[in-house]
Amino acid sequence: MSLHIVLGIIFLVVAIVAVVSFVRQLKYRNFLALIFSALTVLAFGFFSIGTIISAIKESL
Repeated sequence: MSLHIVLGIIFLVVAIVAVVSFVRQLKYRNFLALIFSALTVLAFGFFSIGTIISAIKESL
């Protein structure tokens, strides 16, 4: 398994934890944490999907 796939999976786990944080902050109505959680989901989600797609393309 390529190290890029491992990195993409780690990024994906961070994005999933950030989604949990986003939902929790919606419940508490903590808007500053909500903004940071949303930005984390977008950034890590984008990079995880991009890294995994790039690693799959390299292996083909």
